[in-house]
Amino acid sequence: QVQLVESGGGLVQAGGSLRLSCEASGNIFSISAMGWYCQVPGKQRELVARTLRLSGKINYADSAKGRFTASRNNNNMLFLQMDSLKPEDTAVYYCGASDNGGSWTWGQGTQVTVSS
Repeated sequence: QVQLVESGGGLVQAGGSLRLSCEASGNIFSISAMGWYCQVPGKQRELVARTLRLSGKINYADSAKGRFTASRNNNNMLFLQMDSLKPEDTAVYYCGASDNGGSWTWGQGTQVTVSS
């Protein structure tokens, strides 16, 4: 199994930046993809950015393109650099990891709040 722990959320003014980190532990070699998702109360969890392990390809939600940058190190860390933040980016951000069977594991989430 894989365990995920996020960090780096907080309160920031509009236009500011935050950097989220996700540390994976356990059977990290089973991970085929990792990603960042966000969720606000009453809505479904939505994709922010997702990386594929083998190809290194990164997919972004339209709302994240040009402002957010996802990256991974060679081992077990996933990052999300969030720039030019907007109040509508306010959400709980989750790190997720999937195995080859498409089963997803989630971290506990980290709150990002952007004030206007």
